[in-house]
Amino acid sequence: MDTDTLKQIQLLLVDDETEFRRTLAKRLLKRGIHSLQAADGETCLTMLSKNPVDVVVMDVMMPGINGIDALFRIKKHHLETEVILLTGNANTQDGVAGIKSGAFDYLTKPVEFDHLLGKIAQAYDKIISDREQKAAKEYKARIEQQMIATERLAALGTLAAGVAHEINNPLAIINESAGYLKTVLQKKEMAEIPHKVAFENALQKIENSVRRARTITHQLLADIGKKEQVLTEIDMAALVTETIRLIRRDAERKGIRVNLAADRDMRTLWSDPNQIRQVLINLLNNAIHATDEDGEITVRLAARGTGAALDIIDSGSGIPKENQDRIFEPFFSTKSPGEGTGLGLFVTRDIVEKFGGTLTVESELGKGSRFSVYIPNQDRFDDGGTGLQS
Repeated sequence: MDTDTLKQIQLLLVDDETEFRRTLAKRLLKRGIHSLQAADGETCLTMLSKNPVDVVVMDVMMPGINGIDALFRIKKHHLETEVILLTGNANTQDGVAGIKSGAFDYLTKPVEFDHLLGKIAQAYDKIISDREQKAAKEYKARIEQQMIATERLAALGTLAAGVAHEINNPLAIINESAGYLKTVLQKKEMAEIPHKVAFENALQKIENSVRRARTITHQLLADIGKKEQVLTEIDMAALVTETIRLIRRDAERKGIRVNLAADRDMRTLWSDPNQIRQVLINLLNNAIHATDEDGEITVRLAARGTGAALDIIDSGSGIPKENQDRIFEPFFSTKSPGEGTGLGLFVTRDIVEKFGGTLTVESELGKGSRFSVYIPNQDRFDDGGTGLQS
């Protein structure tokens, strides 16, 4: 671990032997680590309540609250803090008790300085790794919730579009029939029929209501079709790498290897990163589901003109030829009941096509599938009318 990283470590030394504690603090400072000091467990806990640290190096045998009891309280109230125990006891009983209580490690006095420094660095590496995993998990959860919301909206949109279409057909018949009746009422032989004015008023109300219903359905369809894009300059290789990291754990659970082959000449492009990320996650999750244990998924990224070409290739079971067109239909799914909504690929293609791209599939039973996405560069964006290009 380099000096700059060591300087970032927040360390607390806890030992009732003042000279040992101060000497250790000086040697750590020479390596770039600034440390706080406490002479006993109670002082340690008080300091942590005010200034949490990354790593605590603590003696086991201390007056008052001993190291094991202090460790128990630290792990209860400061989950991210790692504790390294120091013991002067020749047997391993204290160390075993400490490990069971959540200590990162324990060392026996007299401690070798470089060995202790290495343990502090390892503990800090673990903290950073845990933080990254937690952040990735939270981020993935947010993305999944967004995907669920998008799929629900897509389902609602499909339903609304179908309802609007079904409503417009009978509305057209009603409107045509009302128009025919108005034409009949205008004939000479109908001039003296009883309640003619009332009939005309009723037909006018029918036509007005038909127009109102049509306006509602048209507005509904217009609202469904809206999907605002937030354009920004994207490092596609970084975006793809980040997305693979989000799904890697799911792949590893099945023993699936996920490989990335990125074109070094891939330039940045302007598009909506959130929508592209959702497309990738949908396709990668489908690939993981389709791939058996110990299988392989390859993601290829290459420049194509001013845009980007993405291939997601899996070694899965493949898609029957008769289903290769249907997989993009809403609510069509080959997964077991409860495992899929049948909207993932429908939503994915809808997103891709809305920003001018294409999504195609090639598949062979028993050999796997290749989903190919082309993402164009949205080189013109809302610039206040200046006509600037990226």
